[in-house]
Amino acid sequence: MQDRVTIDCQDRVATVTLNRPDKYNGLDLEMMQALVAAARRIRKQRGVRAVVVHGRGKAFCAGLDFASVMRKPSRILAGFLPWWRKGNLFQRLCLDWRDLPMPVIAVTHGYCFGGGLQLALGCDFRISSPDCEFSIMEIEYGLIPDMGGSVTLRELVPADVAMELAMTGRRFGAAEALDLNLITRIDDQPLTAGKDMARALALRSPDAIRGIKRLLRSTRHGSERRALRRERQLQLRVLLGSNQREALKARNEKREPEFRDR
Repeated sequence: MQDRVTIDCQDRVATVTLNRPDKYNGLDLEMMQALVAAARRIRKQRGVRAVVVHGRGKAFCAGLDFASVMRKPSRILAGFLPWWRKGNLFQRLCLDWRDLPMPVIAVTHGYCFGGGLQLALGCDFRISSPDCEFSIMEIEYGLIPDMGGSVTLRELVPADVAMELAMTGRRFGAAEALDLNLITRIDDQPLTAGKDMARALALRSPDAIRGIKRLLRSTRHGSERRALRRERQLQLRVLLGSNQREALKARNEKREPEFRDR
């Protein structure tokens, strides 16, 4: 069996490829486990400063491969059990990318349905091809969006919009996804654009990049006082690090900075 997910690291960027093109990268249990394993491997890999997640073939991800998963229903129940405290298998395969310290860019094309859309929403940025189709289609199987959608959707769209999309399961295009704030931007060459963005982010201070992600993630729903306190804490940590001094020195000397990975 070919690897469900592959990882290629170059120029401090990890490119993660969903590798089941004959099934439009549909999520079977092996694919789900491989996505969780890939996120955990990248977390431990020193030197990775940005991540690109994309699908091989004609689609990003067509969602749950229901026929494959239902061949062994007991394995579905098992997927709910191991991680009650920090989310189960189905939730972690999306939210583990959100929880990585470095920025993660999803590149979507073709189909981005169900669990595939929830995976994309778990990333920090989403760059889409103009012809990509989206849907929160769990309702077609009599299900709710249970792969972290309750966390990511509320951060991006109003409650009534989230409910309308989840309750109808309707398909919509990239232009509407952009209007709804579900994607970051549209590009005719989304994979190239995603990799270019990742390489640009990888050239910045990793301390500052990680600090920005941590700050904006941790203060999204808190009070103003808590946000300002967190801002001070993280800025002090950055100021005490060697990478901030290197950024300032390189700027004054008009050269590219040489940052250290921690």
